[in-house]
Amino acid sequence: MSEKIHTNKAPAAIGPYSQAVTLGNLIFTSGQIALNPETGEIEGTTIKEQTHRVCRNLSEVLAAAGGSLKSAVKTVCFLSDMADFSAFNEVYGEYFTEKPARSCVAVKQLPKNALVEVEVIAEKE
Repeated sequence: MSEKIHTNKAPAAIGPYSQAVTLGNLIFTSGQIALNPETGEIEGTTIKEQTHRVCRNLSEVLAAAGGSLKSAVKTVCFLSDMADFSAFNEVYGEYFTEKPARSCVAVKQLPKNALVEVEVIAEKE
């Protein structure tokens, strides 16, 4: 049976979905964009600034579900501009030190005109 996860330390969902869902020992996060949890507004104007916020948000959601960035087994990353790939990787690598499997694609547009969105599948610790 799945369990819905919510924490006030990460932004509230901006649609009809959960921040994360657990099933057995697995955690499935929804995609996180660079929303500040307190203001609900995009934080940062550069890919690096937004990637830091996304990773901090994901860290809080995973912690609420009993996991961490270190327990990530797969990420899916969406960039609004593939020209940001190198800068994104620089910041992403600071947080995902265990190097989970990953997909990274460019998309036409992200919610709230964010530059990056990342979702994670992780194991509970």
